[in-house]
Amino acid sequence: MPLYQFKKEQKVNSSVEELWDFISAPANLKEITPDYMGFDITSQDIPDKMYAGMIISYKVSPLFGIKTTWVTEITQVRDQKYFVDEQRVGPYTIWHHQHILEPIPNGVLMKDIVSYKPPFGFLGAIANSLMIKDKLNEIFDYRTIAVEKRFGRFTS
Repeated sequence: MPLYQFKKEQKVNSSVEELWDFISAPANLKEITPDYMGFDITSQDIPDKMYAGMIISYKVSPLFGIKTTWVTEITQVRDQKYFVDEQRVGPYTIWHHQHILEPIPNGVLMKDIVSYKPPFGFLGAIANSLMIKDKLNEIFDYRTIAVEKRFGRFTS
């Protein structure tokens, strides 16, 4: 079955340093996740900043209000440039999420590239076309609003 890719870009009214400090702090994930997803970090003693090799576990309800355990590993970090999280346990067969920051005039371009493969073969492909890709758009649209609320609307 196919591997899908979801891409999102957002211009942020921030310095790279300020935005990096926000997005690289695991405690801030809840702020940028829709409330209906019931997002809770279940890992103990989470540090203020992520690092390569860090494992973070969550409880989240991505679809139909069903609580799911999701475990991600931060596999790569380049300070103030990018980090990558990969699912180790969770609802997808493959989940690889790149978070990239690029300085632009008057702000930062934040890019997300999510490569994912739903479970259940052709049923997962059907689920992707019927709801998963729309749900990803909805979640990232929420994040766009949450980031604007925190940093202000981007003005060039």
